Amino acid sequence: MELRDRVSGFMSTVRDELAELVAITSVADPRQFPPEECQRAAQWVLDKFAEVGFTDAHLEETADGSMAVVGSRPCSDPDAPTVLLYAHYDVQPPLDDAAWRTPPFELTEVDGRWYGRGAADCKGNIVMHLTALRALGDELAVNLKLVVEGSEEQGTGGLEAFVPPHADLLRADTILVCDTGNASVGHPAATVSLRGMVNVVVTIDALTNELHSGMFGGPAPDALAALVATLATLRDADGNTTVTGLDNTRTWSGAPYPPEQFVKDAGLLDGVSLLGDGSPSDMLWARPAITILGIDCPPVVGSTAAITPRAAARLNLRIPPGMAPDDAERALVDHLRAAAPWGVHVTVETEAKGSPFEAATDGPAYAAMEAAMQEAYGTAMTRLGQGGSIPLCNVFEETYPDAEIILMGVEEPLCLIHAPNESVDPKEIEAMALSEALFLRRYATLQR
Repeated sequence: MELRDRVSGFMSTVRDELAELVAITSVADPRQFPPEECQRAAQWVLDKFAEVGFTDAHLEETADGSMAVVGSRPCSDPDAPTVLLYAHYDVQPPLDDAAWRTPPFELTEVDGRWYGRGAADCKGNIVMHLTALRALGDELAVNLKLVVEGSEEQGTGGLEAFVPPHADLLRADTILVCDTGNASVGHPAATVSLRGMVNVVVTIDALTNELHSGMFGGPAPDALAALVATLATLRDADGNTTVTGLDNTRTWSGAPYPPEQFVKDAGLLDGVSLLGDGSPSDMLWARPAITILGIDCPPVVGSTAAITPRAAARLNLRIPPGMAPDDAERALVDHLRAAAPWGVHVTVETEAKGSPFEAATDGPAYAAMEAAMQEAYGTAMTRLGQGGSIPLCNVFEETYPDAEIILMGVEEPLCLIHAPNESVDPKEIEAMALSEALFLRRYATLQR
């Protein structure tokens, strides 16, 4: 039986296993969900990969306390190339349960898509790996290694800290980082560029305590108004990010992201304009972008006629390849301090930062993956940028400088990862599983 038929024959198993995995509320934040749920997910992953030949699969505790599933599956030829398979089992919190059209932790089919938190990011990629390996069976002609981590969504760096001192445990010729995806359903892609990021919390203090807005409003400085004025300087009238010292004029030279497709994928309301004076590809993958993630201030319900003495905002700055996170952090902090009006006191605390990543694409693994995706999808693989950040890729690149790193996966814009109503198209799981199986077969041949 051909690989395509084998993969297709496992799709009912894929549905059942993804349902089991989505039902585990593996949010790696004990303030929101019991940590035992992440332990359950780790054990589920360990058991399933043991069934497909990773007989030494085991759990490794990382620096942030999360557990990574690690294992290997050697082939009969010790000189064959080694491929490391990566995914993560932790998920984002569901956010607003009321915004979900289906239960967030119950895999539910609607109009051909499977809905549930983690269905795409990244539990769909876990079952994709399993399906590819089941389809290959005993035909495997490369050595495999595995790492499935448990705290990627929290950004606490557990696996990043684990890799360098355990370099030999995960060393490979090619690393398949399966935590990205395609431009759209049915159009295969490898991600070749990732933005880095700087997360900060800016706090503005103006008064020692609240003041009656009737008695003091006017001359007394309002910390919330000062914060709003400061944040307003981070974009110009066209929506370009305007952090002093950061270049916001670069352009993207890879595959374009058509504006009409972006409008549809992003769900813009009628009459709402795209931001910036560049194309969507430029704005996403070549330029810095600032997002206000949250603001601490009195809520509308329960607020009183009082001047706010303190207000804070959490900011996320994404930076493209070519920008160093330390430089971006310094520029952002300096900008915020300079922009704050009225002599208010400004405190900026850096939560996290990560470097951009740019993959090399001229090696045999990329050639094998391009051929595999062409065969699986019947159309050519494109090379995309990715607006998100995966700091682990930089750690892999530094630890294994000779390894090819390929970012791919079952995710695409309609998946709405990190948002309510996350979903995955099962056709993408099937096609990506076939792509991976074909790649593993072809790569072994090319490396001989």
